[in-house]
Amino acid sequence: MSDAVTVDSAVESYLSSPQCANQNTHRAYRSVLDRLAGWLGGHRPLTEIGEEELTTALRGLWGSAAAATWNRNRAAVAGWLAWCRARGEDAPTMPDAVERRPDETDPTAILPREAIERLLLRPDLPLRERTLWRLLYETAGRTADVLALDVEDLNLRRRRAGDLRWDDGSAYLLPRLIAGRSRGPLFLSERRPPPARRPPRSDLCPYTGRARLGYDRARILLDQHTRTPDGGPGWDLRQLRLSALAHRDR
Repeated sequence: MSDAVTVDSAVESYLSSPQCANQNTHRAYRSVLDRLAGWLGGHRPLTEIGEEELTTALRGLWGSAAAATWNRNRAAVAGWLAWCRARGEDAPTMPDAVERRPDETDPTAILPREAIERLLLRPDLPLRERTLWRLLYETAGRTADVLALDVEDLNLRRRRAGDLRWDDGSAYLLPRLIAGRSRGPLFLSERRPPPARRPPRSDLCPYTGRARLGYDRARILLDQHTRTPDGGPGWDLRQLRLSALAHRDR
């Protein structure tokens, strides 16, 4: 690639590389790098981007995010820039001012069964969130695997999708969430993506045009609904799976 490569083209090249071949990795990195390119200006030559501007962009986009989100998105940007430099591009290095942050939450902490049930029975929960969290808990599935489910993957009669099996709660909620859809992503984002950031067709609902719900948005939603009264951190998505496994062993 030449020195005239733009931010957008560098992002697309990276997302097409073997480093992003995994579907879940590609989806997560696409979300992060598209937002970064939108902030920096995707049409600009990559060589114009300096460390100071990169610092401003990262802080502006994710400066107020939880430590886990900051670290995950920072790692995605760092991986992209390192790949560009390895290809001979004049890309900036990660500034010292945007170092990793200590994560104050314990994503391995087991949640009480009663606390999970109280959350899942809250009348104010939207159907999407209630179904996602119920399905995560009943299947003890990995969040990435559950978010990657398509409607056509589900066998509602047998209550399963591949190796994932669920119980009465999910069996009641899933048909209501699907609402007549026969294909496309099971869990959808709130809005349609703008044309410049349309994901692959496999991640778009053919009925509504909305995109597949991403991991980061799912994490934020759980955190928002489970924060302590004094504003302390909420639950981590991994805790639902780990708690389910622990409760099964008792």
